[in-house]
Amino acid sequence: MTNRKYNEEDGAGTTHFGFEKVTVGEKAGRVAEVFDTVSQKYDIMNDVISFGTHRVVKWYAINASNIKPGSKVLDIAAGTGDLTILISKRVGPQGSVILTDINEQMLTAARARLAKADTPDNVQFAQADAEDLLFADNTFDAVTIGYGIRNFTNKTRALREILRVIKPGGQLTIIEFSKPTSKPLQMMAEAYSSLWPTFGEILVGNGKPYRYLIDSIKMHPDQETFKSMMLDAGYAHVTYENLMGGIAALHIGLKPQA
Repeated sequence: MTNRKYNEEDGAGTTHFGFEKVTVGEKAGRVAEVFDTVSQKYDIMNDVISFGTHRVVKWYAINASNIKPGSKVLDIAAGTGDLTILISKRVGPQGSVILTDINEQMLTAARARLAKADTPDNVQFAQADAEDLLFADNTFDAVTIGYGIRNFTNKTRALREILRVIKPGGQLTIIEFSKPTSKPLQMMAEAYSSLWPTFGEILVGNGKPYRYLIDSIKMHPDQETFKSMMLDAGYAHVTYENLMGGIAALHIGLKPQA
């Protein structure tokens, strides 16, 4: 399972977009195109392809996030705001959460969704690149990423940048697709995910983004490798928990105390 030599970029200035090699500069645009395509039906597709389990996983992650009433939280690659809604209620009126996404259309969808949600008035929105965050050092009590880090061009750079903006003792909580812990489950997951492009054609009118989704999951580092990446980036007390037999994993790391 373990792939500790996971490389995000090579010496030629290329990286992976799914299984395809592209230039580092090209990847951000390709990922943006994927999410531009799916933004209007993003929530429906997530419910369909996960049978709604993604909502349970996100709820579980927030319960493990150590976010408290009054906390200041950054939700990165937040999509349409599933985690933000949960965080907003948890931090309450005395706390705050900044919802960020690199994709403008996803931010537009998030604003529209949260305008209808029954949440405290404590959410701000910002278009932001996780590899170059425009926040001061030691700003946030906690940072969350839900099913987004596999799309980052340079995960290590993003992890270090996130560490910079977390307060000492603060927690990074990440949910991401991962590697099933048994061969039968892996085969079942691969067989089912092969249907996602068909669902995309039916519900979104385009199956191509979901072919990328499948490839991006397969290219994402396994649980032990990603744990090592977090440790190398400077996080302490790094742990992970397999969810649904490793189909997803919950990764947690703390910023060391000064």
